[in-house]
Amino acid sequence: MPAWLGLLALAAAAVAVAALLYWLIILTEGVYLGPRAVTALYNRCARRYDAIKQFDAADEAFFLGRPIARFLAGHPPAADGPPWLLDVASGTGRLPLAVQAAAPGACRTVALDRAEAMLAEAQCKLAAQADQADQVILLAHDAGRLPFADGQFAVTTCLEALEFMPAPDATLAEAVRVTQPGGLLVLTNRIGPDARLLPGRTWRREDLAARLRTLGVTGVEIMPWQMDYDLLFALKPGQPAARAAAEWIDLLRCPCCGGNPAPAAGEATVSCPDCAWQLRLRQGLWRATAGI
Repeated sequence: MPAWLGLLALAAAAVAVAALLYWLIILTEGVYLGPRAVTALYNRCARRYDAIKQFDAADEAFFLGRPIARFLAGHPPAADGPPWLLDVASGTGRLPLAVQAAAPGACRTVALDRAEAMLAEAQCKLAAQADQADQVILLAHDAGRLPFADGQFAVTTCLEALEFMPAPDATLAEAVRVTQPGGLLVLTNRIGPDARLLPGRTWRREDLAARLRTLGVTGVEIMPWQMDYDLLFALKPGQPAARAAAEWIDLLRCPCCGGNPAPAAGEATVSCPDCAWQLRLRQGLWRATAGI
């Protein structure tokens, strides 16, 4: 074979490898390499994340904060404090900040994400708004097995993240499970040309609505939101709870054995009495330190 053909073959192979790496790392954000790769990528870009995404505060308030605030305004008052909101894949705190800006004190929030550096960025932004910092619990944990009992949250959200979960359908089912009867789900679904680059991780609109109905959700409303995403609102049937959990620890259920975790060590540690699962508070961030 002529030398130039060998060089051409090597160049073609290099281009193919580069294209594959670009797809694996950039376009799909490491999702096909496993959850550790996704987490590592988000930790690495945490400080630049908001600049990369270029969130617009007015848009966030209009499309996210205000609809959730209107829902919470119609929620029955609870004897033990404001209702709870769970933001799955909360990242740098985009959703909690939008809701608190629209309706200060309307809810208490658990911001959950695997990437601790992203939550650290959220912590910095919340610290700059002292009236909001104590309304948000920051929890580093996997979304595929949420550590909460059934029906605990008046609102459950997951934005621009389902397609990057290890098992998107399982995360969707978990989000429905922890939402209380009468509660609201706010989700996004990847659409457009990029969705075809994520096989098995996105839904057609009608398929997503059908899947939610099989999970017991009604009133599914899907609307265009961004170039790459639809925004979805849905209701879980039933009557809203008259009481909210007094403390965030009261929301918990062990994701490993279903036990009831309890605080220990001056409430800086929460442990399941029936297995090794444990959460520990360090520098304002709760982390799973055993059992996951």
